[in-house]
Amino acid sequence: MTGIKRRGVLVAGVLALAIGAFASPALAQQPIKIGHSMALTGALGGGGKAALIALQLWVEDVNAKGGLLGRKVELVTYDDQSNPATTPGIYTKLLDVDKVDLLIAPYATVPTAPLMPLVKQRGLLLMGNYSFQVNSRVQHDMWFNNAPWNVAASWSDNFFKAGKKFNAKTVAFLVADQEFAQNLARGAKSIAATQGLKTVYEQNYPPTTVDFSSMIRAIRSAKPDIVYVMSYPNDSVAIVRSVNEIGVGPSVKLIGGGMVGLQFAPVMESLGSMLNGWVNYHTYVPEKSMEFPGVKNFLARYAKKAVEAKVDPLGYYLPPYNYAIGQMLEQAVTATKSLDHKVLAKYIRENEMKTIVGGIRYGKDGEWADARVVMVQFRGVVDKNVEQFRQPGKQVIVEPAAYKTGDVLPFDKARK
Repeated sequence: MTGIKRRGVLVAGVLALAIGAFASPALAQQPIKIGHSMALTGALGGGGKAALIALQLWVEDVNAKGGLLGRKVELVTYDDQSNPATTPGIYTKLLDVDKVDLLIAPYATVPTAPLMPLVKQRGLLLMGNYSFQVNSRVQHDMWFNNAPWNVAASWSDNFFKAGKKFNAKTVAFLVADQEFAQNLARGAKSIAATQGLKTVYEQNYPPTTVDFSSMIRAIRSAKPDIVYVMSYPNDSVAIVRSVNEIGVGPSVKLIGGGMVGLQFAPVMESLGSMLNGWVNYHTYVPEKSMEFPGVKNFLARYAKKAVEAKVDPLGYYLPPYNYAIGQMLEQAVTATKSLDHKVLAKYIRENEMKTIVGGIRYGKDGEWADARVVMVQFRGVVDKNVEQFRQPGKQVIVEPAAYKTGDVLPFDKARK
């Protein structure tokens, strides 16, 4: 190396150190940006608004502790309007214009699915948000979905375990004719077949259906022991009301299973005593077996914000899991002292994450290694009283055994 080159390298090194000395304090003042879209309007808007409150609470908490790596945390949020067509553009803007450091996925499956090729191509960590099997084909090893299910059967296996008590022989299926519902129903049907249950009625209904009376009468005529329902919020309300008016007959010992909507405070309050006896999936209820560290405190703080925002005042279904997404990012960044996506993904993949929804370990597909979808039975519910659902005993956990707080009762008996 010539003397000129040596001097040039030396000068460059001195300049780099000088620039670094000035840049480091400036960098320390810049916030760590976490970008995401959220359904704040459209069909998913109710859940999205509640989820956003949870993420905002986590940002408040982490910044009160000094932020991450000595920098404040800033949430960059866009409304995806519950429309999957908007999410690729939003996340491209987050990355290329807003220059965010970390990413959280949109709420739900359909808005998230279009993002998977993008994050895999760019080698980015993406924290999933209550989606279902969006990584089954893409196989991105830096995807971590925070939802207490994994394969389709995990939504309904505990429902059919509960049904074993009644020595059931026959089953009826009532399922929305949409991809998500059909995927879950296939899992339920495989379990029913394994248990030797004979299907005596099966009906897929269009998403626009509002009148279920003929289907409920048909179920009553078929006299099944178990009725498995996979429905969306509006459908779920209409089905419960129809069963209340028409009845399903004395043969039915177990009914419910995969009904979305029965977890939401406005729905529970509007249906009231009509819910008694139904057994359905849930992700959190205020039973002692699910008192994970910090969750009660979080829900109390969430409730105050929810009243101001006029969203679900209970927040049991989605908000604790969104707060937990923040906790997992916090744990990974703090442990590794890094914002490198590969480093963070390796840590999350190899360690148990401590959250307000319990300890979480991930499988190779980025889903929970151990599913935890509980089945609850509504009991003793009265009309027009949302506060009752804050107390134990209204949604008794009947499966799985690890979280069980009571034995399942026959539908008719639980209604009384």
